[in-house]
Amino acid sequence: MRGAIAVKWKGRVFPRISRFALVLAAGILLAADAPQAPKKTRQRERVASNLQLPPPVLSGKMSVEEALSKRRSVRRFIRRELGLAQVGQLMWAAQGINRTSEGERKLRTVPSAGQTYPLEVYLASQDGLFHYLPREHQLEWLDRTDLRGALAEAAAQQEFIREAPAVIILTAVPARTSARYGEQAPRYIFLEAGHAAQNVQLQSTALEMGSVCVAGFFEEAVSEALKLPGDEIPLYLIPVGWPDALQPTPTYAEPLSSTVDAQLPGPTGTTGAPAPAK
Repeated sequence: MRGAIAVKWKGRVFPRISRFALVLAAGILLAADAPQAPKKTRQRERVASNLQLPPPVLSGKMSVEEALSKRRSVRRFIRRELGLAQVGQLMWAAQGINRTSEGERKLRTVPSAGQTYPLEVYLASQDGLFHYLPREHQLEWLDRTDLRGALAEAAAQQEFIREAPAVIILTAVPARTSARYGEQAPRYIFLEAGHAAQNVQLQSTALEMGSVCVAGFFEEAVSEALKLPGDEIPLYLIPVGWPDALQPTPTYAEPLSSTVDAQLPGPTGTTGAPAPAK
């Protein structure tokens, strides 16, 4: 019903009023009394030490023009994991640091209204859930659970999300932008998410991979799966991997799981990541 305030799906009830609208409204009200967003570190639980990513490659084999020409929405992937180098390159393309301003402010690969940088970037793979730290160019390992199935269910059973080697998730903390721009914040946040998503698509194309942007999902279901803080909302799911029409050459880096096995402690204190969820 058009006038309903909630929708029922898979036996669960989800509000028609989006989480984004509620979080943004709260941010605008708080901004009236606090013009500047609070500058505090948002603590996240981790299951292991951070994973250092390789430095981004700044000169690739494919031109921007060729990447634009070859960009496609890819929904069929072969069963091959991304290498650590590819993961690092994609994270950097989405929100990485590319220069330092005169005031020593770390600036990123996407434009942001007032340099408020509301976006956060996550990666879901068979090894679990990772959170990207732009300043350190590192991944936080937040969860050992393979969440790709939960994300596919939250997106009305779009199975290519479950089958992709990795899913990049773009989220936003609206208060960072609404504290400065008030009711104009949604437009700026959505635009920034679009900039980041296009960067990911062009970068994956330049790496001879493929991706697709998915915005059709239940916000609450995705938020629950990722255990997002109350002030953070999901915006985009971007499955990424090797297209099934392209067999990658043996020169690509070792898969991410190999690096996780070597660098991150297992549940009993020994090295080694958990076995993939089935």
